[in-house]
Amino acid sequence: MEENPVRDGDTGSDTGAEDALVGNVNKLTVSPPGFSGSPRKGHLIFDACFESGNLGHVDYISDFEFDLFIRPDTCNPRFRVWFNFTVENVRETQRVIFNVVNFSKTKSLYRDGMSPVVKSTSRPKWQRLPPKNVYYYRCPDHRRNYVMSFAFCFDREDDVYQFAYCYPYTYSRLQHYLGSLERRNLSYLKREQLGLSVQQRRLDLLTITNPDHLNQEREKKLVFLTARVHPGESPASFVCQGVIDFLVSQHPVAQILRDHVIFKIVPMLNPDGVYLGNYRCSLMGFDLNRHWQDPSPWAHPTLHAVKQLIVQMNQDPRVSLEFYIDAHSTMLNGFMYGNVFEDEERVQRQAVFPRLLCQNAPDFSFSNTSFNRDVVKAGTGRRFLGGLLDDTSYCYTLEVSFYSYMTAGSSAPVPYTEDTYMRLGRNVARTFIDYYKLNNLTKDNIPTPIQNPEPISPKGNVVGRESTDREREKTFKN
Repeated sequence: MEENPVRDGDTGSDTGAEDALVGNVNKLTVSPPGFSGSPRKGHLIFDACFESGNLGHVDYISDFEFDLFIRPDTCNPRFRVWFNFTVENVRETQRVIFNVVNFSKTKSLYRDGMSPVVKSTSRPKWQRLPPKNVYYYRCPDHRRNYVMSFAFCFDREDDVYQFAYCYPYTYSRLQHYLGSLERRNLSYLKREQLGLSVQQRRLDLLTITNPDHLNQEREKKLVFLTARVHPGESPASFVCQGVIDFLVSQHPVAQILRDHVIFKIVPMLNPDGVYLGNYRCSLMGFDLNRHWQDPSPWAHPTLHAVKQLIVQMNQDPRVSLEFYIDAHSTMLNGFMYGNVFEDEERVQRQAVFPRLLCQNAPDFSFSNTSFNRDVVKAGTGRRFLGGLLDDTSYCYTLEVSFYSYMTAGSSAPVPYTEDTYMRLGRNVARTFIDYYKLNNLTKDNIPTPIQNPEPISPKGNVVGRESTDREREKTFKN
């Protein structure tokens, strides 16, 4: 269960000044033109001055309609996609239309039925708005730019409501999660600070393996995973947590994997961008996934640290770095991007892992998986490391939808939830046992089915099923 971001740890920050600098609205009361005096009930108060918040400006159109402007990524006006803001001082039964009017992308899953997510202080579980209340269209009033409008009815006057582009996964949430893992004192889990971001946030590195494996002289198979190089792609963090949850569990498959493989995981490559509520860039306006070839230690310190580690490991003759997987978010379903090779045998070998994942994960699409060498992708981790590492290594970008997936034989998309994102992560981890042909080491040669673990709160406490069920009953009546 997520820490309650509506006025709590998810919105807490080290300094208020940092929040003001990025240009978010700060407890902005939007009253009718000409009104003076204390705001009345129904004069909405907007706020985005919290961690991962983003809302730059609000225009009053009428008592029932408001134009919302996304604040561009810091130091880069090109990217305006992520939003995350709160609304309070509402009137019960007050109906509104919010128009998000300045998206920088025309291609959007809102055209395919995606809807924003909402929660409130009395209903802290994120829910998607009904697609019938969401409209995506070219608007003549805004220079024919694409606008996403959604209708909403506030139903509890004392609640603070929070709306977001997709389920937020903040830097603080990651720190709480990693802290709870650390407190379990697992012999096969090591957490290190690989470096610091420009704003001095932690760049965490997890190593998951049987400690005896590290001390052996035989060749070590190594899998390296990263996530959140693009801060607005929050589903990647849920997938990454699913991978970690499975690998540190007592599941028989996880135990075998730890005995045979070293997993290195960097859960958040761009902690400043995540904290600041950017969509694609770092604090200084860089798309870090275009700077792998020559990262600067001062402008791209997190990327520089990860690249140095990978190069160092690749030079160790005892280490076989076999996979580099970077998690992103886009389109429908989960799928992968891989590299193009001249050697046909290597091409076929590279397709093995995505084919196996397709068998293990109902939301993963092998048909959407593609292998390319686009010039614009040359600075990405997948492309650069694919050229750096030897021909026994495979580099992939794992993409997962902001919105939904289609299962085999189904005609209706299934919207993703935080739990189903994590399930995809568990299935990614599970697929390594097939790839390495370790099935014969599991009991009776039949791996135990992967069950959903009890959800763990960011404080490290198990959330009981009863409380979870109660939360599901608390829905918005829209």
